Amino acid sequence: MNTLIFTVAAYLIGSISFAVVMSRAFGLSDPRTYGSKNPGATNVLRSGSKKAAIATLLGDCAKGWFAVWLAQYIGPRYGIEDTGVALVSLAVFLGHLYPVFFRFVGGKGVATALGVLLGLNVWLGLATLVTWLVVAYAFRYSSLAALIAAIFAPFYYGLLFGADEKLFAVIVMSMLLLFRHSKNISNLLAGKESRIGSKAGPAAAKKK
Repeated sequence: MNTLIFTVAAYLIGSISFAVVMSRAFGLSDPRTYGSKNPGATNVLRSGSKKAAIATLLGDCAKGWFAVWLAQYIGPRYGIEDTGVALVSLAVFLGHLYPVFFRFVGGKGVATALGVLLGLNVWLGLATLVTWLVVAYAFRYSSLAALIAAIFAPFYYGLLFGADEKLFAVIVMSMLLLFRHSKNISNLLAGKESRIGSKAGPAAAKKK
Protein backbone atom coordinates (compact mmCIF):
# COMPACT_ATOMS: atom_id res chain seq x y z
CA MET A 1 0.00 0.00 0.00
CA ASN A 2 2.81 2.43 0.85
CA THR A 3 4.43 1.76 -2.52
CA LEU A 4 1.16 2.65 -4.21
CA ILE A 5 0.87 5.87 -2.18
CA PHE A 6 4.41 6.93 -3.08
CA THR A 7 3.82 6.07 -6.75
CA VAL A 8 0.58 8.05 -6.99
CA ALA A 9 2.16 10.98 -5.15
CA ALA A 10 5.07 10.91 -7.61
CA TYR A 11 2.67 10.99 -10.56
CA LEU A 12 0.87 14.01 -9.11
CA ILE A 13 4.17 15.80 -8.50
CA GLY A 14 5.17 15.07 -12.08
CA SER A 15 1.85 16.46 -13.32
CA ILE A 16 2.85 19.99 -12.29
CA SER A 17 3.80 21.61 -15.61
CA PHE A 18 6.33 24.30 -14.76
CA ALA A 19 6.35 25.51 -18.37
CA VAL A 20 2.72 26.53 -18.02
CA VAL A 21 3.06 27.71 -14.42
CA MET A 22 6.13 29.85 -15.06
CA SER A 23 4.77 31.26 -18.32
CA ARG A 24 1.73 32.48 -16.43
CA ALA A 25 3.92 33.84 -13.63
CA PHE A 26 6.07 35.78 -16.12
CA GLY A 27 3.05 37.00 -18.13
CA LEU A 28 3.89 34.98 -21.23
CA SER A 29 1.65 33.16 -23.67
CA ASP A 30 0.85 29.52 -22.99
CA PRO A 31 3.82 27.52 -24.39
CA ARG A 32 1.33 25.05 -25.85
CA THR A 33 0.22 27.72 -28.34
CA TYR A 34 3.49 28.61 -30.11
CA GLY A 35 6.74 27.18 -31.40
CA SER A 36 6.83 23.42 -31.01
CA LYS A 37 3.76 23.69 -28.73
CA ASN A 38 5.69 21.60 -26.23
CA PRO A 39 5.37 22.70 -22.58
CA GLY A 40 9.07 22.53 -21.84
CA ALA A 41 12.02 24.81 -21.14
CA THR A 42 13.31 24.86 -24.73
CA ASN A 43 9.99 26.07 -26.09
CA VAL A 44 9.58 28.62 -23.27
CA LEU A 45 13.00 29.96 -24.29
CA ARG A 46 11.49 30.75 -27.68
CA SER A 47 9.31 33.33 -25.94
CA GLY A 48 12.48 35.38 -25.46
CA SER A 49 12.39 35.10 -21.66
CA LYS A 50 15.53 33.33 -20.44
CA LYS A 51 14.39 33.71 -16.83
CA ALA A 52 11.13 31.87 -17.51
CA ALA A 53 12.98 29.14 -19.40
CA ILE A 54 15.51 28.67 -16.59
CA ALA A 55 12.72 28.61 -13.99
CA THR A 56 10.91 25.98 -16.08
CA LEU A 57 14.05 23.87 -16.44
CA LEU A 58 14.81 23.99 -12.73
CA GLY A 59 11.22 23.27 -11.73
CA ASP A 60 10.81 20.29 -14.05
CA CYS A 61 14.18 18.90 -13.00
CA ALA A 62 13.50 19.47 -9.30
CA LYS A 63 10.19 17.61 -9.31
CA GLY A 64 11.86 14.52 -10.79
CA TRP A 65 14.66 14.69 -8.24
CA PHE A 66 12.31 15.33 -5.31
CA ALA A 67 10.02 12.39 -6.02
CA VAL A 68 12.95 9.96 -6.32
CA TRP A 69 14.67 11.46 -3.27
CA LEU A 70 11.53 10.87 -1.21
CA ALA A 71 11.38 7.25 -2.36
CA GLN A 72 15.07 6.53 -1.82
CA TYR A 73 15.70 8.31 1.47
CA ILE A 74 12.30 8.60 3.16
CA GLY A 75 10.64 5.60 1.54
CA PRO A 76 12.67 2.88 3.32
CA ARG A 77 11.02 3.91 6.60
CA TYR A 78 7.74 2.84 5.01
CA GLY A 79 8.98 -0.32 3.33
CA ILE A 80 9.84 1.19 -0.05
CA GLU A 81 12.50 -0.93 -1.76
CA ASP A 82 14.24 -0.80 -5.15
CA THR A 83 11.09 -1.86 -6.98
CA GLY A 84 9.19 0.99 -5.35
CA VAL A 85 11.93 3.48 -6.29
CA ALA A 86 11.75 2.26 -9.89
CA LEU A 87 7.96 2.71 -9.93
CA VAL A 88 8.25 6.20 -8.44
CA SER A 89 10.88 7.11 -11.05
CA LEU A 90 8.54 6.10 -13.86
CA ALA A 91 5.48 7.66 -12.22
CA VAL A 92 6.93 11.15 -11.86
CA PHE A 93 8.21 10.96 -15.44
CA LEU A 94 4.83 9.80 -16.76
CA GLY A 95 3.19 12.59 -14.77
CA HIS A 96 5.21 15.09 -16.75
CA LEU A 97 4.40 13.44 -20.07
CA TYR A 98 0.71 12.98 -19.30
CA PRO A 99 -0.23 15.44 -16.51
CA VAL A 100 -3.63 14.96 -14.94
CA PHE A 101 -3.79 18.70 -14.18
CA PHE A 102 -3.40 19.68 -17.85
CA ARG A 103 -5.67 17.21 -19.65
CA PHE A 104 -2.81 14.71 -20.02
CA VAL A 105 -0.95 16.98 -22.48
CA GLY A 106 2.58 17.34 -21.19
CA GLY A 107 6.16 17.90 -22.22
CA LYS A 108 8.77 15.57 -23.64
CA GLY A 109 10.37 14.90 -20.28
CA VAL A 110 14.03 15.80 -20.75
CA ALA A 111 14.43 17.97 -17.63
CA THR A 112 12.29 15.67 -15.50
CA ALA A 113 14.26 12.64 -16.65
CA LEU A 114 17.46 14.45 -15.66
CA GLY A 115 15.97 15.11 -12.23
CA VAL A 116 15.09 11.43 -11.87
CA LEU A 117 18.62 10.39 -12.82
CA LEU A 118 20.13 12.87 -10.36
CA GLY A 119 17.81 11.48 -7.71
CA LEU A 120 18.90 7.92 -8.44
CA ASN A 121 22.57 8.88 -8.34
CA VAL A 122 24.28 12.25 -8.77
CA TRP A 123 27.07 10.80 -10.94
CA LEU A 124 24.54 9.14 -13.22
CA GLY A 125 22.72 12.44 -13.63
CA LEU A 126 25.90 14.43 -14.20
CA ALA A 127 27.22 11.99 -16.82
CA THR A 128 23.94 12.26 -18.73
CA LEU A 129 23.88 16.05 -18.35
CA VAL A 130 27.43 16.37 -19.68
CA THR A 131 26.44 14.26 -22.68
CA TRP A 132 23.50 16.59 -23.35
CA LEU A 133 25.66 19.71 -22.97
CA VAL A 134 28.40 18.47 -25.29
CA VAL A 135 25.97 17.54 -28.06
CA ALA A 136 23.88 20.70 -27.59
CA TYR A 137 26.98 22.91 -27.71
CA ALA A 138 28.35 21.15 -30.77
CA PHE A 139 25.17 21.02 -32.85
CA ARG A 140 22.80 23.57 -31.24
CA TYR A 141 19.88 21.15 -31.34
CA SER A 142 18.20 20.48 -28.00
CA SER A 143 16.30 17.51 -29.40
CA LEU A 144 19.42 15.84 -30.80
CA ALA A 145 21.18 16.31 -27.46
CA ALA A 146 18.20 14.79 -25.67
CA LEU A 147 18.09 11.80 -28.00
CA ILE A 148 21.77 10.98 -27.58
CA ALA A 149 21.67 11.53 -23.81
CA ALA A 150 18.63 9.24 -23.60
CA ILE A 151 20.49 6.49 -25.44
CA PHE A 152 23.53 6.79 -23.19
CA ALA A 153 21.66 7.01 -19.84
CA PRO A 154 20.94 3.25 -19.50
CA PHE A 155 24.51 2.53 -20.56
CA TYR A 156 25.84 4.79 -17.80
CA TYR A 157 23.54 3.20 -15.24
CA GLY A 158 24.63 -0.30 -16.23
CA LEU A 159 28.30 0.66 -15.90
CA LEU A 160 27.75 2.17 -12.46
CA PHE A 161 25.30 -0.27 -10.89
CA GLY A 162 24.68 -3.23 -13.16
CA ALA A 163 21.25 -4.65 -13.93
CA ASP A 164 18.40 -4.13 -11.46
CA GLU A 165 14.84 -2.78 -11.25
CA LYS A 166 15.99 0.82 -11.50
CA LEU A 167 17.90 0.09 -14.70
CA PHE A 168 14.61 -1.15 -16.16
CA ALA A 169 13.00 2.18 -15.19
CA VAL A 170 15.83 4.11 -16.87
CA ILE A 171 15.46 2.02 -20.04
CA VAL A 172 11.70 2.65 -20.17
CA MET A 173 12.24 6.39 -19.66
CA SER A 174 14.79 6.44 -22.48
CA MET A 175 12.41 4.62 -24.81
CA LEU A 176 9.61 7.06 -23.95
CA LEU A 177 11.94 10.00 -24.57
CA LEU A 178 12.79 8.62 -28.01
CA PHE A 179 9.09 8.10 -28.72
CA ARG A 180 8.19 11.63 -27.60
CA HIS A 181 10.87 13.01 -29.90
CA SER A 182 9.69 11.12 -33.00
CA LYS A 183 8.60 14.35 -34.72
CA ASN A 184 11.93 15.95 -33.86
CA ILE A 185 13.72 12.99 -35.41
CA SER A 186 11.77 13.56 -38.64
CA ASN A 187 12.55 17.28 -38.54
CA LEU A 188 16.25 16.62 -37.93
CA LEU A 189 16.40 14.27 -40.91
CA ALA A 190 14.57 16.83 -43.06
CA GLY A 191 16.72 19.72 -41.85
CA LYS A 192 13.70 21.53 -40.39
CA GLU A 193 14.47 21.30 -36.66
CA SER A 194 14.72 24.60 -34.78
CA ARG A 195 18.02 25.38 -33.14
CA ILE A 196 18.44 26.37 -29.50
CA GLY A 197 17.53 30.01 -28.93
CA SER A 198 15.43 30.47 -32.08
CA LYS A 199 12.43 32.71 -31.54
CA ALA A 200 8.87 31.50 -32.08
CA GLY A 201 7.47 34.76 -33.38
CA PRO A 202 4.83 37.18 -32.09
CA ALA A 203 2.69 34.47 -30.48
CA ALA A 204 5.34 34.03 -27.83
CA ALA A 205 5.56 37.67 -26.89
CA LYS A 206 4.52 38.93 -23.51
CA LYS A 207 0.85 39.50 -23.02
CA LYS A 208 -0.28 43.09 -22.86
